Amino acid sequence: MRVLLAGGGTAGHTSPLLATAAVLRDAGADITCLGTPRGLEVTLIPQAGYRLELVPPVPMPRRPGKAMVQVPGRLRAAVKATAEVVDRVRPDVIVGFGGYVSVPAYLVARRRHIPLVVHEGNAIPGIANKLGARFTEHVATSFPDTDLRHAHYIGLPIRREISRLDRAALRAEGRAFFGLDPDLPTLLVTGGSQGARRINHSVAAAARDLADAGVQVLHVAGRVEEVEVERRESDPPYVIAPFIDRIDLAYAAADLIVCRAGANTVTEVAAVGLPAAFVPLPIGNGEQALNAHPVVQAGGALLIDDAALTPAWIDNVIIPLASHTGRLAAMSRAASGIVPRDADERLAQMIQKAVNA
Repeated sequence: MRVLLAGGGTAGHTSPLLATAAVLRDAGADITCLGTPRGLEVTLIPQAGYRLELVPPVPMPRRPGKAMVQVPGRLRAAVKATAEVVDRVRPDVIVGFGGYVSVPAYLVARRRHIPLVVHEGNAIPGIANKLGARFTEHVATSFPDTDLRHAHYIGLPIRREISRLDRAALRAEGRAFFGLDPDLPTLLVTGGSQGARRINHSVAAAARDLADAGVQVLHVAGRVEEVEVERRESDPPYVIAPFIDRIDLAYAAADLIVCRAGANTVTEVAAVGLPAAFVPLPIGNGEQALNAHPVVQAGGALLIDDAALTPAWIDNVIIPLASHTGRLAAMSRAASGIVPRDADERLAQMIQKAVNA
């Protein structure tokens, strides 16, 4: 089976693509990925050992103007480039994960009468997948209440090192890997690959209070210059890193996480049963708050507005919670039962079904 996977730009599109590709490759499928020169896929997909074909991006401007006038011409160029890839690769099925690169892939799939599968990562579907869902009945969503034509809720595909992670078994290894104390309450902080200024500043400003409470911190800052922490010799560890490759060990090391609420982050954190304080991105259409809603409603996480995340909130909420083992255990149980861990396999089955149909 020859499969063309279209998705890129952000980790929200690239991560589920790679998780699904791994299942398909293990089943013997021939994988080609479609991306643009601007996204994370340029690095991540070749690193994972998959062929990557690049086509011009077609960004959709939010306001009328010159960029809007240029969309039709850019789309024609992207469709032409995508058609050339499709004619060369001759896929049995095209799978789209949303984003700029998926629109031309969906249009070419329809023109060439190639089976199409669409996966939507967020609770609120994007423009690309609203279009793709009109062309196929094989539509998968990451969240149960996503309003998308022909939607089937399967969850968000995540990497196997995350979906199969046993946090308790790897806790000691994770803390040793990051130079943390093996026994202290541990707070993981991350704003995603680019960091989050509000999260960085608020947690760093509460560093002394965290230390006084005996809470150690693993802070994945994105931009480390935003994190200034004055430490005393006797303070617990406060480890700052711009980015970490072993997020599985970070999850294992942590008792609690403060993070954004992108679909991938919400799914991974819930799947491994890590209690969370989600801080949705304050821009966009509100999808991050909706992503977090099922886990928060079940009792597996807290939800805090970006503007309300202050050092005082860290002192009053996060510090007491980090040391409350009973409440953390209850949150962990609640979170781990919310999201499917086998969405990668479910999506692979849907792809095979589309080919057979």
